[in-house]
Amino acid sequence: MAIYTYEQPINIAETPKTYVFNEEAEIVYIFQRYYSNSIKKRLDKTLDYRYFVWYNVYNTNDELLCRCKKVSRKGKVYFEAFDYVDEKKYIVAYDKWKELVPDLLISDGYLQIKLEKEMEDWSKYVYMDNEIARWKADLAEVFKIQLEVNDNSPINNVAFFIAISQCALFIGS
Repeated sequence: MAIYTYEQPINIAETPKTYVFNEEAEIVYIFQRYYSNSIKKRLDKTLDYRYFVWYNVYNTNDELLCRCKKVSRKGKVYFEAFDYVDEKKYIVAYDKWKELVPDLLISDGYLQIKLEKEMEDWSKYVYMDNEIARWKADLAEVFKIQLEVNDNSPINNVAFFIAISQCALFIGS
């Protein structure tokens, strides 16, 4: 199992580059909230920063590894995640959306992963009834986030889990 940690500002208006550390305290990933243009950024500010934003995750050479963005079309809200390493697009949709903290279903058309969201405990990524990854955001002056990815995960791109976790944390509902 690989363990990653990072800190994220609580204020959703902030868009700093965020560094993700491995167990040896080395920077292994960098991510940042991204807007495709300034009009969307200004409009998103008026809508509480929850509609037009994307999360891009890079390696330490600034190569884009994964992008996750919220999509609203024809009254439906979901996420699109694109894994640039495996060149796969995933649809991330709400499951049991009427619940206070809805789970997310992640699929590329073949693979089905469920993100069982928890507000104050570990949120778990589950594939075929097995936990393949989990993340937790502890609240202090910042969010202190821990991500653990099991060796048996069918997705080896850690950036995938970072991007989806960030979307679920900030713009998930």
